[in-house]
Amino acid sequence: MTETIINIIIAILILLGALLSLIASIGVLRLPDVYTRSHAASKSATLGVMFILLGACLYFFQSEQIFHSRFILAIAFIFLTSPVAGQLIIRSAYNSEVPMAEETIRDDLKQAKDANKP
Repeated sequence: MTETIINIIIAILILLGALLSLIASIGVLRLPDVYTRSHAASKSATLGVMFILLGACLYFFQSEQIFHSRFILAIAFIFLTSPVAGQLIIRSAYNSEVPMAEETIRDDLKQAKDANKP
């Protein structure tokens, strides 16, 4: 009984992770500019990979009765590095003056930079 429940939880985690990764890939293909694409890639893909790794960790713990700490370390590493990398990509694109998709977006950072110029 408990083995069936654990298998259902594992399947849900892996399917949810695959779905989030699919949504992230669709977002990277369909969104109009580098800012929104990077957001889709860093947020959805990070959560998707974390769910897949958590499902794999539970699967191996349930089938082999061995806890693999490498999965938890991989989850922590991806959780810490992927959003930071996405933010750095967005910041470098902004500093390189890559245009945004819509001109109607208010750019507070540009206004603050212009106000600080002598």
